[in-house]
Parts: sequence; structure tokens; C-alpha cells
Amino acid sequence: MSTTLARKLRKSMTDAERKLWRGLRLRQMHDHKFRRQFPLGPYIVDFVCLEARLIVEVDGGQHADEKYGDAQRDAWLTSQNFCVLRYWNNQVLKELDAVLEDIARALPHPCLPPRGGKE
Repeated sequence: MSTTLARKLRKSMTDAERKLWRGLRLRQMHDHKFRRQFPLGPYIVDFVCLEARLIVEVDGGQHADEKYGDAQRDAWLTSQNFCVLRYWNNQVLKELDAVLEDIARALPHPCLPPRGGKE
């Protein structure tokens, strides 16, 4: 059931989710692969990088009323060793570069090879 619901959610992403997905897809974030509307246990998360154990949630106005549910969800995801970052729709729509920079800071960066060849 969660796979079917995840597929449905992928097809009906919000404007903010679509905008953020354009910045996360195709390994644009330090070569980390993100998945969208991905089932994890009893939940479907907006975006996840499994290798970095990082979840990105984009919240609309309905989440202001669901603080208890979000806290419970975040507690479960954290207990599974995931880090959860949450952004409001308007943050993503108006401050996308800042949101992407924040996500990039949360990801492990690949080791860069030494400059100038062999050392």
C-alpha cells in the first residue's frame, strides 16, 4: 500500500516539492542520490538520501496543525538513525538557494584528491 501511495504522491507533488526536487535530483548534491516520496517504515518521506541517512521534508500550512504527528514521525525516523531537515513551502519557493546550501552542509562531502598530482 505505501508503495502505491508513494507513486501517487510523486505524481501530485506540490510546487515547492517540484522546485526542490529540481535541485536534488540527478546527484547534483555532492554526488548523493536523493529519492522522492519514499516509503520508510510506516511513513512516506518527501526526500531521502539513504547513503547519508538524510531526510528532507517540505511542509505546507497543514503541518502547523500537525506538530504532534510530525514530532512523533521525526522521533521514529531519528531512532532509525536518520537526520530530518524540515522547510516550509514558502522557504523553498522564495529562498531555494539558501535551502539547498543548508542541505549541502548536512551532507558528507567527498574527499577531494590532492592538488598537483602525487604527493
